[in-house]
Amino acid sequence: MSEREELLASVANTIKTYRVGEIEPTPEHVDRWLNQFTPAQQLPFLREFDHVIKQGFCTQESVVGFLRKLVSNTKLAGADPVAYWSAANILNIQQNGQSQKEMLQLFATCLKEECHLDLGTCGKPGGDFIYLDDVLFSGNRVGNDLEPWIINDAPQSATVHVIVAAQYSSGAYLVGRRLTEIVRQSGKQITICYWRAFEIENQKRYKNRSGVLWPVGIPNDAEVQAYIALPSKFPFEPRQSIASVASPFSSEAGRQVLESEFLIAGAKIRALSENPKQSMRPLGFSPFGIGFGAMIATYRNCPNNCPLAIWWGDPEATSGALHWYPLLPREGYSSMRNIFNDFTKL
Repeated sequence: MSEREELLASVANTIKTYRVGEIEPTPEHVDRWLNQFTPAQQLPFLREFDHVIKQGFCTQESVVGFLRKLVSNTKLAGADPVAYWSAANILNIQQNGQSQKEMLQLFATCLKEECHLDLGTCGKPGGDFIYLDDVLFSGNRVGNDLEPWIINDAPQSATVHVIVAAQYSSGAYLVGRRLTEIVRQSGKQITICYWRAFEIENQKRYKNRSGVLWPVGIPNDAEVQAYIALPSKFPFEPRQSIASVASPFSSEAGRQVLESEFLIAGAKIRALSENPKQSMRPLGFSPFGIGFGAMIATYRNCPNNCPLAIWWGDPEATSGALHWYPLLPREGYSSMRNIFNDFTKL
């Protein structure tokens, strides 16, 4: 078996649980996706992508493990987890998507097994409030959910715990600042605590050691150059190459291959789209630079903050804006499954 074949099989194995029953991530599937990138760069690109996706793909097993530890976390639940969770008020207020509902379903199972409690019977006046989700990217979803809750539904005094499996530092900073101001304006006495299993650095001032795709320069590619020439409120600022390599990358050289190839492919995808949103950027939806650059996906969906070339496109399309074969086809907020689930209870 060649190195390419071994790497294709490795990537396929890493993402094998992605949207089980809907997607079949075989080595052939990965190869079809890979063949869209620059031919001479495909092998080094695949080497680095295999390394990065192993760290960035969250399986259901890993999420359940995080939630199980959360139930008995003494820093959160104290010495008597049963008493704590019996009184805790579990929020189910996500306005878009299904990540919170699905996280709560998993959490309900962990709570039952660890504390013999039914999630539906938890909650008492004076108990803490729990906002649970998988990953905090820009912080907009957490902010959009909690802002109206604080204003309209929160009691005069409360403690709220925002708990995610992972968060990006810029999003955590922005949502923290936003919600602090909302609490101040509300006149309520609300303390918000933030918990996460791990954090990925992506603040502009720390761009040189960031854990996201943040290129050191712009490739000499016509579509990339055309994109960079567009007027932007927040233009791209390159990072500087440094000796120490930030996680999740294996090397500076490998990182630069990923950044360049995803940027070229994303600019190509965007150029095919008629009247694309300003937030649709080559390295992922974002108001800044050339995109968010996230390299985290979960077993249930791929966020639009990841490079377009990972999730954009339609496997059946033969031309037009969707004529890109996606590795991890994304299920958007408007999908029929999400519309149906909006009418169902946890």
